[in-house]
Amino acid sequence: MIVVGLTGSIGMGKSAVAGLFAEADVPVFDADAVVHALQRAGGRLVSDIESAFPGTTGRAGVDRTMLAAQVFGDPAQLARLEAIVHPAVAEERKTFMRNNYAAPMVVLDVPLLLEKSRSPEIDSVVVVSATADIQRDRVLARPGMTQEKFERILALQMPDAEKRMLADYVIDTSVPIDVTRARVREVIACLTQNEGR
Repeated sequence: MIVVGLTGSIGMGKSAVAGLFAEADVPVFDADAVVHALQRAGGRLVSDIESAFPGTTGRAGVDRTMLAAQVFGDPAQLARLEAIVHPAVAEERKTFMRNNYAAPMVVLDVPLLLEKSRSPEIDSVVVVSATADIQRDRVLARPGMTQEKFERILALQMPDAEKRMLADYVIDTSVPIDVTRARVREVIACLTQNEGR
């Protein structure tokens, strides 16, 4: 099995590219989606997060805006949250890998793949990128997003230029979707051919 680590900064189009891998029948583990599931109503992390960060949950589960207000800009609080979330996500990833053991390739969609220690199970890193203008426009179009919040998020992420330098493959989403789709297919073909050598 080829294990691809898919990453990219906020607003770069990583979710769209993950969808294109899935469209090509490559199983995708979406870490963000897993976190949302763990934190929504009935999710198994809701009570732990409420205990650690009182007042950040409600009927719908974790109130991500309230939680962000408590942890953003506070490294100790962020580390406390990560100590709750990361082990649970790792368990879900192990289950995903077991369930897809027969697949020739899987994609692990991990937003902070290069900011955190790279997992030894990852064979190739694919970075999703776009121009700074397109990134900013996409992010600022999101509900509740402000320039200040965007800048705080960027400060926590490795700069795009550094990510591209560490990538085995770069997929550009500044171009029409059909061009990005063709690039995804090309990356899949390259990875498959390299594995066969």
